[in-house]
Amino acid sequence: MSRVSRKRTISAAPDEVWSLVSDPYGLPRWWPRTTRVEDVRETDASRRSQWTMVLETKSGRGVRADYRCISSARGERYIWEQMVEGTPFEKHMRKSVTEISFAPAGDGTKVTITLVRTLRGLSRLGSPMMRGAAGSMLDEALDGLQQALERQPPT
Repeated sequence: MSRVSRKRTISAAPDEVWSLVSDPYGLPRWWPRTTRVEDVRETDASRRSQWTMVLETKSGRGVRADYRCISSARGERYIWEQMVEGTPFEKHMRKSVTEISFAPAGDGTKVTITLVRTLRGLSRLGSPMMRGAAGSMLDEALDGLQQALERQPPT
């Protein structure tokens, strides 16, 4: 099992962070390599929502991945997991869970993103490389959140 976390304080109110993070349609604004989100099936309070994320590979090809919210608490956390069973991801991964937690921090919000992946078979040998790539992806996600939420002064 690989567990990677990144933290950052963002100059936005916790409610603003919640609104963006808990809305699957907002993912292209901040989640790395996400070009669009399709087939969103929302439920009350965002819990158990499901969606398909279309991610762009480095070669420019689109890859579809299905996700579902497994836990949410308004103003505290939003947790989603990738549905890997019956997909090509199943060959390499048993489980992939992303947790975004946030708390007030002065005039902003302290955001922590944690990615937990359990690899399958020989893929487990690549766990150290997977942790490095996951850390870079979480840094990009925090950059995206910061850019999407912080007010940029006009130039």
